[in-house]
Amino acid sequence: MMEHFFTCPYCGERISMVLDTSVRGQTYVEDCEVCCQPIEVRYVIKADEVRQFEARTM
Repeated sequence: MMEHFFTCPYCGERISMVLDTSVRGQTYVEDCEVCCQPIEVRYVIKADEVRQFEARTM
């Protein structure tokens, strides 16, 4: 598990989430903890590092 910080594409606040590094990549929807808007999150993990991360509006 790894904490990752990013900017909400709706409200611009810096938020964090815990990524599961045992999975090579995931795509899912999570609500912003500040503005509660749905964010589509995609990430790719290689060698226990985040190689790609995208957080976009739905």
